[in-house]
Amino acid sequence: MLIVGNTNLKGRGVFAQKPFLKGELIERTPVVVIPAEQVKLIDQTVLGNYYYDWEDNAAAIALGLSSLINHSYNPNSYYVKKFSDRKLELIAYQDIEVGEEITANYNGSPNDKSPIWFDVVDEISSI
Repeated sequence: MLIVGNTNLKGRGVFAQKPFLKGELIERTPVVVIPAEQVKLIDQTVLGNYYYDWEDNAAAIALGLSSLINHSYNPNSYYVKKFSDRKLELIAYQDIEVGEEITANYNGSPNDKSPIWFDVVDEISSI
């Protein structure tokens, strides 16, 4: 129940097409695991901006919409890595309304304010 749309300042984003309650599963998606020795290669491509850090210094590309979720230091979702299942779960960190952009903190924890590799644009978007 997600859709890709455009934000005002961040390019495209992922938006809710139904309300999600805090703690509700938003998306469970399989991932393609990129072996650790290939991560430096993927960093040289556009896909370097779309992967999740994975176990054993590997990386993973989510095959659902989770790889298109924009970063926020005030996210409304968080992700859980299911290493043995090779899946990623996106969970509502707070109630999310229809049309609201789904965001996650790229640091892995909703409260982690550590700098990331790009300048963060704080924008609340809806469609």
